[in-house]
Amino acid sequence: MTAKIGVLVMSYGTPESLEGVEAYYTHIRRGNAPSAEQLKELKDRYEAIVGGVFPLRENTDRQVEALQEALNSGHSGEDVQYMCYQGLKHAHPFIEDGVEAMARDGITQAVGIVLAPHYSVMSVGTYIKRAREKAEASGVNMEFVESYHLHPELIDVLTRRVSAKLDLFEETGAARDEVRVLFSAHSLPERILAMGDPYRDQLLETSKAIAEQAGVTSWQFTWQSAGRTAEPWLGPDILDTLRELGEAQVKYVLSAPIGFVSDHLEVLYDLDIEAQALASELDLRLMRTDSLNSDPAYMSVLSDVVRTKASQLKVSQS
Repeated sequence: MTAKIGVLVMSYGTPESLEGVEAYYTHIRRGNAPSAEQLKELKDRYEAIVGGVFPLRENTDRQVEALQEALNSGHSGEDVQYMCYQGLKHAHPFIEDGVEAMARDGITQAVGIVLAPHYSVMSVGTYIKRAREKAEASGVNMEFVESYHLHPELIDVLTRRVSAKLDLFEETGAARDEVRVLFSAHSLPERILAMGDPYRDQLLETSKAIAEQAGVTSWQFTWQSAGRTAEPWLGPDILDTLRELGEAQVKYVLSAPIGFVSDHLEVLYDLDIEAQALASELDLRLMRTDSLNSDPAYMSVLSDVVRTKASQLKVSQS
């Protein structure tokens, strides 16, 4: 008999249409509706992206489907069927909805994973807390993958993406050592440092591993997409970094947003539109590494860490 293991695939979430942006933004703001000005600004950002909202949501849907396929293929010796469920932080189906769906399907053993390689109590930790509470209330025993920031296959696939773009710079006459590589991730409030949170260190470890494997010597880490709150967030922001590089007469910059695994607003707008516009003003040539999305190599990383965590479950055959 085949045992069934549920996999809760968690991510931030995206509205399914422009009509859903207000409800989505209100949920992010913990029930406080945005002002008309704030709502217009967010809608304008989605509209500025080619294709608008839809491809952002489609990316996440494809990742969940591709992970289920990867988990259930190529391991004939494993008498387990994996069933993936989506759980979003700020949109339907919410994290709790994904757990409920598992319980309805009779699944009692599961693994939870967030589509983010680096752990912070303020990011991945909040997903896990919600999923664990709902799982315990629903009779689902769930183990969690907290991070996978140094998984060899992850470093390999990210290194290949960096190298591919450096090759493009070379084709246009720029030497590889003339290109400044900017690794980046979503900023978080500075107070995580006082908490001993591993987020920054894990990001630096990933950056260093990629740089060493790609033979990159000219690189630095920067932050992006900080929230607009009164408290200070981790910096410097990538826009400030670009200005500093412009003043330093750097001409070629490669953006490598290693904290993001798919094309979302922080990549397609914050980098491809906002940062690109500033780079043009500064006469910098800026390229960005391609996102992982549902790349088979990334699915291999996810399936490996999910299987490893699933091996810790006591699965009953049914």
